[in-house]
Amino acid sequence: MDHLMPGVRAAEVQGRIRTHYLESGPADGEPVVFVHGNLSTGRFFEHLMPGAPERWRILAPDMRCFGRSEPAPIDATRGLGDWADDLVGFLDALGIDRPVHLVGWSTAGAAIALVARARRVASLTFLDPVSPYGFGGTFPDGSPCWPDFAGSGAGVANPEFVRRLREGDRGEDSPLSPRNVMNATYWRAGHREPRDREDVLVDEILLTTISDDGYPGDAQTSENWPGSAPGTRGLLNALSPKYCDWSWLPTLAEKPPVLWTHGSDDVVVADGSALELGTLGASGVVPGWPGADAFPPQPMVSQIREVLEAYRAAGGRVAIEEFSGSGHGPHVDAAEQWAATYWAFVESARSG
Repeated sequence: MDHLMPGVRAAEVQGRIRTHYLESGPADGEPVVFVHGNLSTGRFFEHLMPGAPERWRILAPDMRCFGRSEPAPIDATRGLGDWADDLVGFLDALGIDRPVHLVGWSTAGAAIALVARARRVASLTFLDPVSPYGFGGTFPDGSPCWPDFAGSGAGVANPEFVRRLREGDRGEDSPLSPRNVMNATYWRAGHREPRDREDVLVDEILLTTISDDGYPGDAQTSENWPGSAPGTRGLLNALSPKYCDWSWLPTLAEKPPVLWTHGSDDVVVADGSALELGTLGASGVVPGWPGADAFPPQPMVSQIREVLEAYRAAGGRVAIEEFSGSGHGPHVDAAEQWAATYWAFVESARSG
């Protein structure tokens, strides 16, 4: 593993699966767990560790099928249930039984919600999370555009991008190289990390397990547009509205404080995501679109807001911070501002 930033340590622990993780801060500190999303690893949070307040024990695990953790298969029919159970097992293996502060980026937003249903947590931070109704192919109320959830899942992954991932492409010769996809979709337009850091992050993406059990997963043919429906294995199917759901969050009996941070220029999670089939069909990128009445662009941000407003109405505390001009990863492209917002939030959760 490349040289880590000052004060950051790498380790492994055997829980439900063998989990590789980064850690900083005192072993007896109050635990904060940063959980990465799709096509990333715990190292995408590494830069936040050296400047963090000293009282916190920060943990950033690699989730199954990503990074250096065990590439155990993902049962997509459980949504992000495997990730949630892995996180609980990870905490148990480390002997952490006190409530933890959880941060879930993108895909992991659904996973940390499930953890909060399994054990008491100190706070939940949704960092540009997947919609409470999954990714792709829903009407505003979360109901599916097609009965078989066609237009979501592994079958809509770009095969050229998957090929380049499998082949370990570190180049910049194609818009579909992992490096260019990261720079075009993870951060705000024009943001580039320093080259040595960018190289590290690209290498982390290339650790992804490319398979039907990992990324992208298996697929099924469909009579409905665009001709593919989710299978039962792998990450992109776990994100399908067929299986992914955290819209029940307002029903939690114990409601931890919630922070939702969102980049205003996020092209991944948006009301009209550039990666979602409703948007791609409406723009003509994917032919045969049946129209907005049948398959509208999914209003992901509006769906998140509605569920969190319901959480607040049910007695939960919700803070919302939009990072103007930021993309899907404001913790990177607006790192100093995001960190200040986050640490102020957990301090308030701690004292309140």
